[in-house]
Amino acid sequence: MPSSTPKPENLLLNLICNVGAPFAVLTWLSSERALGPTGGLLVALAFPLVYGAHDFAKRRRTNFISVLGFASVLISGGFGLLKLDGYWFAVKDAAIPAAIGLAVLASMRAKTPLVKELLYNPQVIDVARVDAALDARDTRSGFERKLREASWLLAAAFGASSALNYYLARHILKSPPATEMFNQELARMHWVSLVVIGLPSMAVMLLALWRLLDGLKTLTGLTLDEILNVEPAKK
Repeated sequence: MPSSTPKPENLLLNLICNVGAPFAVLTWLSSERALGPTGGLLVALAFPLVYGAHDFAKRRRTNFISVLGFASVLISGGFGLLKLDGYWFAVKDAAIPAAIGLAVLASMRAKTPLVKELLYNPQVIDVARVDAALDARDTRSGFERKLREASWLLAAAFGASSALNYYLARHILKSPPATEMFNQELARMHWVSLVVIGLPSMAVMLLALWRLLDGLKTLTGLTLDEILNVEPAKK
């Protein structure tokens, strides 16, 4: 019987389509001699849009974060066509992580908290085995505490990302919209955001995952290899 678990995402292709290709187009193909400022912006935005659509069609999996990312690309394209200045890009770049952080907190009392989609999911953890061990040892309440702790860590990371995104956009996007310089500044902002914000945020997410896994070892009595959802030959 075919596995219902979606295939892992191709990280290299993700980086090329969502970061590398848009950066190259915005930096080198936005001049009047090439695609022009508006054409360059639209082509750059087409890469993450096409990648997102292709990935969904291939893996048949989407989530709240993917939807917000897709909306962010569409909004950026709309702002570019409307020739809005950098302030609105700053607001948009701050609003997306802020919305994720608030959603993480708001979902803490829901039947399926958002932290489960981000950290406690079958692509990372052998959920069936862990759930069985939690029930057998009657440690479900301790697990819920660990999920709340992870939720607060993630919300803090997204909150910091929101503030830093706004700061970077306001200090980098200085040129008039729909110009070659504006597109180059937009490309620079995305790279700086990846290094200054993306990597630290990822580190916090990994910390939250590590603390959750460490708690699961105690609560379930399972080893890390038994908790992680990997093929036996790769453990």
